[in-house]
This record gives sequence, C-alpha cells and structure tokens, in this order.
Amino acid sequence: MMLAPKVPTRGRGLRRGALCVVAGAALAITPLALPSYASNGAGSGGGGRFVDAGDQAAELMDSQAEFAQARSAPTGLVAPGAYAAAYSQLSSLPAAPSSWSSITNVPYNSDDPRYRDPSASNSSGGAGYVSGRVQALAVDGHCVFAGGAAGGIERSCDNGTTWTPIADALPTQSIGSMSIAPDGALWVATGDGTTGSATYVGAGVFRLGSPDTSTFTAASKVGGTELDSQVIRRILIDADNGRVFVAASRGLYVHSLAGATTTAWSRSLAPCAQGMLSCTDVNANYRDIANDVAVQPGTRGQVVLANVAWRSGAAYNGFYLSRDGGATWAKVNPLGAINPKDVGNATIQYSADGSRLYVVLESPSALIAGAASALAGVYVSDTGAAAGPYNQIANPSTLAQSGSAERKQRIGKGYAPGVQSWYNQFIGVDPANAKHVYVGLEEVYESWDGGASWKTIGRYWDFGFSCWSNVDANNTCDGNVLHSDQHTIAFGSGTSAGQVYVGNDGGLYQRAVSPTASSWRSLSRSGQLNLLQYYSVGVGKDVAHPGQVQVWGGLQDNGVSLLDPANNGTMVSPYGGDGGQQLVDPDNGCRTVGEYVDLTLQMTTNCGVADGSPASDSSIVTIAPADPLPRFIAPFSADQTDPGTWVAGGEYVWTNTKTWASTSGADWTKAADTGAGHSITALASRNHVVWAGWCGSCNPGSSFARGLMTNANGSYQQVATTAGVPRRMVTGVTPDPADPRSSYVVFGGYSRNWVDGPGSDLAGSGHLWKVTLTGGTDSATGQALATWTDVSGNLPDVPGDNLLITSRGRVVLATDLGVVETTLASLRTGAPQWSRDAIPVTIATQALEGPDGKLYVATYGRGIYRTAS
Repeated sequence: MMLAPKVPTRGRGLRRGALCVVAGAALAITPLALPSYASNGAGSGGGGRFVDAGDQAAELMDSQAEFAQARSAPTGLVAPGAYAAAYSQLSSLPAAPSSWSSITNVPYNSDDPRYRDPSASNSSGGAGYVSGRVQALAVDGHCVFAGGAAGGIERSCDNGTTWTPIADALPTQSIGSMSIAPDGALWVATGDGTTGSATYVGAGVFRLGSPDTSTFTAASKVGGTELDSQVIRRILIDADNGRVFVAASRGLYVHSLAGATTTAWSRSLAPCAQGMLSCTDVNANYRDIANDVAVQPGTRGQVVLANVAWRSGAAYNGFYLSRDGGATWAKVNPLGAINPKDVGNATIQYSADGSRLYVVLESPSALIAGAASALAGVYVSDTGAAAGPYNQIANPSTLAQSGSAERKQRIGKGYAPGVQSWYNQFIGVDPANAKHVYVGLEEVYESWDGGASWKTIGRYWDFGFSCWSNVDANNTCDGNVLHSDQHTIAFGSGTSAGQVYVGNDGGLYQRAVSPTASSWRSLSRSGQLNLLQYYSVGVGKDVAHPGQVQVWGGLQDNGVSLLDPANNGTMVSPYGGDGGQQLVDPDNGCRTVGEYVDLTLQMTTNCGVADGSPASDSSIVTIAPADPLPRFIAPFSADQTDPGTWVAGGEYVWTNTKTWASTSGADWTKAADTGAGHSITALASRNHVVWAGWCGSCNPGSSFARGLMTNANGSYQQVATTAGVPRRMVTGVTPDPADPRSSYVVFGGYSRNWVDGPGSDLAGSGHLWKVTLTGGTDSATGQALATWTDVSGNLPDVPGDNLLITSRGRVVLATDLGVVETTLASLRTGAPQWSRDAIPVTIATQALEGPDGKLYVATYGRGIYRTAS
C-alpha cells in the first residue's frame, strides 16, 4: 500500500503529509480472525487522518478483509467451482450489442508538477508514470510479459513502448505467476497469489506455445478442474525432469511439461490433507497454503524445497524438503538464524549453481503483535542445504539504514521495511552472480556481496530526504525510486540481456544490472499497460471545453486519476494514496469530492490544481464526517434528483446540504444510526428517500448480519426481511425511479449452492431482489414491513457490485465477472433476460451514466470503459 501526504491519508499506499504511510493492496483468504491492529475500531473513522505510518499497513489488511467479506458471507466458506460455474453461466448469455472502449489506456503521470496539493497529492514523490499492480513477470529472448493482479497478460516486444493484451479470452484475468519453458512456451498460473477471496481465485494453468506472436484461448488450459478456484503464487519449470510445479492455495501440484494437456495435475504436497500432521488449530480455508517452491540446481531435479504456511501462523507452517523429486516429503527443521517456530510466508531461491539458498521470511508472531515490521529477516544457507545452517543477512533495521525511505526518522514510526511482507515480497538472484541479490518488500534492496551490505535502489518515495523539493528544478534526488509494494522480479535475456524488471503496485519498472545503475525506467509510460484497478468513476462536463467531459476515478494504491482534455491525453493524479468513491458535479467536472479511504472525504473545486506551495494547500480541503465505523471504501453520493443534497454512510447515515460550499466535516448532519457495530455497505438517495444496506458483524461466521434501512415511510426504520432473502452482503441499492417505496437490492457472494459450513442454507439464491414497503410497521420490532421478490431472472450466480438504471431505461449490472445488462421493461417483468457486455472478464466495480449521455464502467484491473447509452 502507498502512503499519502500531509494529513496522513494513503498515497502510493500512503500520502506524504506528516509522512504517514501506504496504500491499498490485495486480499487475503476468506477472513478468519485478523490481528488486533487490523481493526477499524470505533473512533478511528473518516473524520481524521492517521498519526502513525503504521496505521497504513492496518488499513491494507482492512481493505483485504472487507473485499473478501463481501464475497464470502455468510459463512466465509465458498466451495471450489463457484467461479467456474459462474463463468460458464455468463458465457451462455447472449452478447449485448454495445461497443465498449477503454478510455484509460493513456499515460498516467503521478508526478505532474501542476497537481501538488501539499496535503493530498503524492506528486513529486518519484513514482512517475504508473499502472495497476503487476503480479507476475516473464521474459524470453524477444518479449516481456506482464501479468496483472486482475488485468490479464500484456505483451511488449519493443521494451515497453507498446503493449498488447494476449489473455482476454481466458475465463479469468487474475494472474498469479508465469514462466517460460525450454521450448519457448509461456506457462501461466491464474489466481492472484497475494489474495484468496473469490474475487481473485483463478481457473487453473494455461500454456501458450508461441507467446511472441499468438494469444491465449480457453483451449490453452492444462489439466482439469483441480486448480480451479485456487490462487497460485509460483509456477516453476523443472526442465531436468520435464515437469511443472505450482504452489497453490491447497498445496503443491505437479504436471508433465510434455504430457496431454487434459491430464489432471497431481497434488505432490499437502501436509494437512495428506495427514502428515494435525491441522485442527487452523480453519480449513487456511490449510496447505503453498507459497513457493524451488528445485536445487545440480541435483537433476531431485532436491525440491517448498514453503507451506499461513501468514498468521499454523502448526503445519514450515519448509518441506523432498530428495526424490517430490515423491516423498519431510518437514525441515532449519538450523541457525531461522526460528522454526515462527515460519510464515516465504520466498525462496537458489543461486544458478545451487551453491547458495536465499530466503525472505515473514514472521507470524510479528504480524499478530502488530509490530512495525512483519519481516523475520532475509537469510542465506551458504552451502545451499535446505536445513542450513542459515545466516541472517538482513532485517528491518539493516534495510532501514540502507538509504530507505522507511527509516523511522523519515516516514514515521510503525512502518519499517517488511511491514507488509505478508502481502508483498520477492527475492531475485542474479543468474550470473550467486552473491548479487535483489530483495523486494515495500522497496527494492540490492546486495553485491551476498548480503554483507545492502543499498536501497528502489525507494518508497523521495519525501523526507534532503534532496527532495516540490519544485522539480530544485529536486536533486537520484532515480533510485519507484512505486511501492514489490511483487515480482525477472532478469532479461536475448534482446533484453543485462536488464532487470520489477513489478509492483504501480506497474512495471526496468533498470540495468550494474553497480553503477542509478535510476529506473517506467514501462507504463505509454499507458498501454492498462492494468489500473478502479474502485469508482465520476464524470462531469468540462466547462472550459464545451461538449467534452472530465473523468475521475478512485484507484487501488494509485490515488485518484483525472482525465482532463486540458492535459492532452495524459491522466494526472490530484490525490495520492488509495482512492475510494468519487462524487463529481455533472455540470462542472472540476468540482469533485474524493475519498481517501474510510470516508475521509476531500473536496476540490479547481480540479486539484496546486503547485505545492503553502498557498496552494487549499486546493483540496477535507470535509470528512466523524463517523466511528466506515468501510474501507465507504459509500457517498448526491441525491439522484436533488444535487443540492449529499448522503454518506458509515455507521450513520449523513446528509449535507452545503455541498460545494462545504468547508469541513462539520457541514454534515447525522440523519440516522444503523446500529452499534454496523457499517453501511451500499447507499442511495432519490427524492430524499434514502436506502442504506449495512452489515454488522461484517466478518463471515455465526455473528454475520446484514440489513437495510430507509426513510421511505417518512422516518428511518430497519426494513423487515422475509424468508428466503439472502443472508449475504448488500453491495448495491438502486431506488426504483417509478416508486419511492421500492428499491432494487444487489447481493454479493455466491448462492447456497456454493456456500459451505454452518448457516450455508441462509445464503439463499439470487443476486438481485426488489423490496417494496407496504406502509405498515411491525409492532414488536419497529421495522418497516415489506415484500421481497427475487428479480434475478437468468442472471449468473456471480457476486454483484453495482446496479445502474439509466435515464433511457437501460439496466446495467457491474459484477465480479464483468458487466451484464437488460432493460427496465424486462426488469419490471420480475424475470429479466440478461446479456453480457464486451468488457474483459474482470471485476466491474461501478457503472455510471455521464452528463454526456454515455455509460462508464470502472473495472478493478483493466481501467475505465465507455460506450454510447
């Protein structure tokens, strides 16, 4: 996650402000119990900024947990196959006639000097041109392949000048790992390995024989359904034995390189499932998680080492060794500096000659304790032996002293190197030099002497250094800076020999493999590496250019983007950190309210233009209501018929009638309380009739609850539900434009057909329901009486996110598998017939009708799309 500026919001993960830290990230496996620091406890809500940088790592975990909650409630257990079944149903729908085009496949300059509000922007921090999270990399002798966390695969054969998507035909755009086989084929493992909710699961492994010139199809799949609905952190080619290993969320699997592609994958290692030891200490969702695998060079594929561990600790956690090519396994008791009782998520790599074994290791105990870093350390076995002995060659303190921006004196307390090692880490050993090592955490570190000394070569940002200045002409910092949160590394070959590539939350960067290298080159500069992860989209008329519009969007770890005709096809970032929901004046696109996170609302009326001087600090002002329990991405919007009224939701429903004249959070009025411990998950107002969906407890399990509140009867009441209404997260509410007592309610997650565990029958069925108040009140509960009707029609069993009813009667539903649509007339029949839109199968977070009459869809992985209405 990246931090944000002055009033600590989250900028590249953080905003720079008082030098508070970090931005959003990936999801974790269906939430169980989170560490104590990961709670957004009462009083910590949107009204203020964080004092300590360490709060940002907690925010990251919050974001992951909440995203997973929406997709795994009510029990937290979704059976394998749910995603594949949803995709099959989606594929059977007729194609909609709409033609969509991406509008964010343009350069995105996060350092534009015209947008440097001291409190809200990360501009001048050094990230440069950015894109979304690159989770996987592969390089052959001619081309570079970048795998997006939720954006598919992009190919460049001209060193990043142009990019081409090559995996749009796959059933998922969530990429975990990639590798080039000896025959030149590209092997791709799907399922983003930093996550584990249903949003990011994959559809198995795919192989492309001629990746430089061809594209994937569904027929490229290798194996059966055994890897469906899993996440994969590593795919490893064992050329000596003609095999492929994958480290997946239910164990370590193996397949022949040359065998029939329909042959099933074999599970080689799963300590819990194979009865190697008792695993009753941990929920079934967290068992047998394989994080990495490595084959020791020089052993003809016989020595295989794997890390199998749950980040928060479990009895099975550890390193497992096979000396017979994976036929049998034994848990290793590492000697030396590694504590065998505190083994968590790890990345392992041998030097090319097999003489040295390097390990980056997360500490579950540090994570649970909420320490300033979750990193146990970086270790080396000087003999290459899996059992060691290991020497610790780096820890948070040594890395902080290596020129790091995460030094306490620069970034603040609570955010030391490795604080997010449970989420992002890599290690890369130079194929030509066993002692030349790269380590990726929030930053990138390099050692040329096997870890005896380290240098930060990829700083988190330049803020806090004496070389930094808001004025570019006075900024003397070198180019050893890039976007935060490192995920993957690859070394060049052929035409890219002598280069190293790094993928992170801001895209893809490249530099020379040389001790004199002092800068990185962003391969996202062209904008064609379009992997941006949007939570929202907002559109307003461009007053300065009649007939045109300005488009805003809130992003995971890349702030708030602005596409303004005045900037000649380049997007800029007036707000840093994570960007949440976005409210834009439809008549003036320079007036917008953006959300940092947790209902931290910030308003600009001049497009956020600021030169970084103290005088320009007022270009973006904070107007956040002091809510005790907002969601990470909390809902707020203007009333659909009265733009002079805004509504926002945390625990409370808030209203604001000062709107663009607002000066602080005091301009919000508390209108209703959904209840202690509740958080609003979806919110809409039409003709001042408000509908608010909420959860509380929001964590799946026996305590999970959801509900709906409205003032449609004149005063705020909870709405009574009837038998069969899904007990899943309410992810969207859309008032019926023809009936003020009716609303359409969108439910996340999957139906009871795919939900396991106690209470699974309460998951119900259907993803779109209509609720209509009857006018009565239950005398015992005070709840508004209502009828509920399932109006899903032929909608696939896929998590829904947002429903739009346009002014022309078009109905668009954003889902976790893209976009489907119907008509209002069809919806009113109670059994609508849906068609699928031609947008890549990635998460669609919001659909919006712009003031230009066009439709916009924000996707979490492929940017923003537009079509005529």
